[in-house]
Amino acid sequence: MTDELCQIYLITPPQISDLGEFCKQLRAALSAAPVACLQIRLKKMNGDKPESSDVIQACEAIKPICHEFGTLVIINDDPDLAKQCEADGVHLGQNDMDYFSSRELLGGDAIIGVTCHNSKGLGFEAANAGADYVAFGAFFETPTKAAKYRAETEILEWWQEAVEIPSVAIGGITVENAAQIIEAGADFIAVSSGVWLHPDGPASAVSQLSALCREHSRSE
Repeated sequence: MTDELCQIYLITPPQISDLGEFCKQLRAALSAAPVACLQIRLKKMNGDKPESSDVIQACEAIKPICHEFGTLVIINDDPDLAKQCEADGVHLGQNDMDYFSSRELLGGDAIIGVTCHNSKGLGFEAANAGADYVAFGAFFETPTKAAKYRAETEILEWWQEAVEIPSVAIGGITVENAAQIIEAGADFIAVSSGVWLHPDGPASAVSQLSALCREHSRSE
């Protein structure tokens, strides 16, 4: 998951009412431009965790499409479910299974990323443990998740200079505001509603975000 250019880290909508239709949109989006990975992050309407069966069903439909385009599949929050789904990795929140237990469960080849909110300390802790990436945010307001923490672009600039582990910027990123996040040094921009709710459709959003990554990524 490393590249000189900032890359797109796509996140599913919290609810997928029509899996077949979503898969059509996903295929169109992945056809439009390279997407490094897709995180399956489903939530019930009240914000509770989804049924495991719903995540498994979604992953069974989504994973073949992603792998066809070289896009990795990450499961949100649940290493056990990631293992059951045979996903490429897991994204851990601060209240989820710890990194070391997750690594033992999933093995050395799995991608394990860790939410670090707006904390350099949490970022260092995750990097020193061996995380494959750290996620900072939220940088903007987002309709898909109530953000308890707000991050400033300074943390991306600092991380880019100080640490080799890739950073993922998350929280309210759209075609309209992504440039400043990319310019700050994010290795990945995590996007959900900014793609799925884009007025011109997901494929157009991914294409525009990819162009912004090429235009605004920091040169080495």
